Amino acid sequence: MTKSIVTARRPLTSRPMDLFYCVFFLIHIPSILLVDCQVISPKRLVPGFVQSIIPWYVRLFGDPIIGGTMGLFANGSELAWFKSFIYLQILFQLPVLFLGAHALWLDSRGIYGLLVLYGTATCMIALPCIATIINIPTTSDMTISRNAISITPAQRILLLSIYVPFFVIPLYLAIDMASRLQQLASTEIHACEGSKQD
Repeated sequence: MTKSIVTARRPLTSRPMDLFYCVFFLIHIPSILLVDCQVISPKRLVPGFVQSIIPWYVRLFGDPIIGGTMGLFANGSELAWFKSFIYLQILFQLPVLFLGAHALWLDSRGIYGLLVLYGTATCMIALPCIATIINIPTTSDMTISRNAISITPAQRILLLSIYVPFFVIPLYLAIDMASRLQQLASTEIHACEGSKQD
């Protein structure tokens, strides 16, 4: 019979990375609910003040991905790949964000595997978005005369400052949680080996 390692719950404030992840999750939840859900929700079900968020955001940042997906630019059909990511965010990421924040609050190590999946999926979603933003033409007289989708250098920097953290943080989270799982497995193996010697 093996003895499992049981540890006492540590307060969230004593675990700075878990606290950081919880804050990140709590920031990510409203962006999915207020922006991403609009992509698949019938317009009549979305309150007017929520509907106004996307046009305001697109005017300010010139986001060709959100703007195109919402039909504010002519390239909406070219962004079917992003719409599929929206479904993944709503059906998988959103529940995991709630579960992850709660489990990390409780110091539950059972969430680590699911957070590896979340981190991997999220950074994989962010990467093509980043590539798209990098490759969108810079606004010029030619893009304006052709009515082509383009962004200014300032908009590109702002958009990258929004999208890059959704790549870097989940990637780090996935690596961190995988490392924690490896440490837990190693601890269990050593405990089993120790109990066999007794």
